[in-house]
Parts: sequence; C-alpha cells; structure tokens
Amino acid sequence: MANSLLSYLNKRVVQSQLSGSTDKEPGPVITISREVGCSGLELANALKEKLQQLHHQENWKVLSKEIFQISARELDLEPDKVAKIFKQFDRTAFDDILYTFREKRSISEKKVRHTVVDVIKSFAEDGHCIIVGRAGNVIAGSIKNAIHIRLVAPDEFKINSIMGKNHLGKEEARKFIIEEEKDRLAYRKAVLDKHSDQPEIFDVTFNRAEFDTECIVDFVLFLMDKKGMLKHAHNMIGYF
Repeated sequence: MANSLLSYLNKRVVQSQLSGSTDKEPGPVITISREVGCSGLELANALKEKLQQLHHQENWKVLSKEIFQISARELDLEPDKVAKIFKQFDRTAFDDILYTFREKRSISEKKVRHTVVDVIKSFAEDGHCIIVGRAGNVIAGSIKNAIHIRLVAPDEFKINSIMGKNHLGKEEARKFIIEEEKDRLAYRKAVLDKHSDQPEIFDVTFNRAEFDTECIVDFVLFLMDKKGMLKHAHNMIGYF
C-alpha cells in the first residue's frame, strides 16, 4: 500500500508540474471522522470495495497512517518521527524532537505541519480518495465534490469494540480510548494550528451502535448519488 501511494503521489506531482493548471473539479473525496472504537478504517475499506465495483475504471484509495509515510518522504524523515511530532502535548518535548531533526537538516514545526496538510489536500483534490481521520474534513472542507462522515457511539460500545480488537480488559480499553483521543486532539491542534474546540459541520453522523458497516455503506452511497458524486455509475443502484 505504502509503495503504491508513494508512486501515485510522484505521478500527481509530475502531472501538476507539466500541466500547470487543470479544469478538473477537485474530488470526489470522502472523509471519515470517528471516535475511538468506531471502526473508521473498517468502514473506509468497505466503502472502497463497493466503490471499486461501481467505478471499475477508477482506483479508490484509503488514507490514514499512510499520510505520515508520504509526509516523511517529503521531509526526508522517519515516518514514526513525523507521527510522534503530533503526539506532543508539552512544548519543551516538541522542541527537543525538532532539535534532534535539525542535526540532520533544518526543519521547523511549520514545515512539518504544512507538509502533512499539503499531502492530504493533494490527495483530496486529485480525488477517488477516502481519508480516515487526520482532520481530513477540515483540510478538504472547501471541496464541493465531497462527503464528510462522522462516526460516534456510546462509551460501552466503544469499550467493547476496543476490548475485542486489542484483546484488552475493560479498564485497559477505557484507558486506551482516553489516550488515543488525547493523541487525536493533539494532532488536530498541531496540524490545524488552532484549538479544535469549535463545532464542526459534517454531512452525516452515524451511531455505530445502531448501524452496522453494510448499512452505513449503503446509505453513504445513496447520499453520494444524490449529491452527484456517482454520476458515472448510474447503472448500479440498489442500495437497500
């Protein structure tokens, strides 16, 4: 997956340099924002599989942690170091990490942040992309040919989900969720360069405890079709 995404990005950059501009409308893109334990990647992969059936000529991609791999390549850094930057809550710790990077090359927090945003925006604009988390709904917010999904669930559902997937006890799962949510909040604050306590607008919010993956996929496809995002696949439909 990582190699194909890197090749894809290289191709996009070359095409952009050759063409200079394009009349192609940005997108289509799907973003999935989710609470910990709501199986965002599971939904993204199910959507990709269904969309591939409908758009044989298009290659839909799922992006999440791969964004750090691509950003690291652009910055000539290790992917885990790029990811680690966005987990820092303490300013001093953040500066320490950047200092170690400067031993190799000059780099700033702003450059790291902008690189990650540019990678996400590039894929979103090029289209046929499902972005899980990574503040994709905000970064791709100006793209008309897009749908932004939010997944939520009651605490008990999320705890049980994490217990099953990570083989943890109940209290361990609860702590895992708290820490993961902290990391995600830190990422959003870093990459967006602002506090994320402002309300965000999503096209649709699903309660994972009430709707399974198949049902959500069908409904998202229905909404995409109504929004004109599936204009090349009108011969398909039987959502429900």
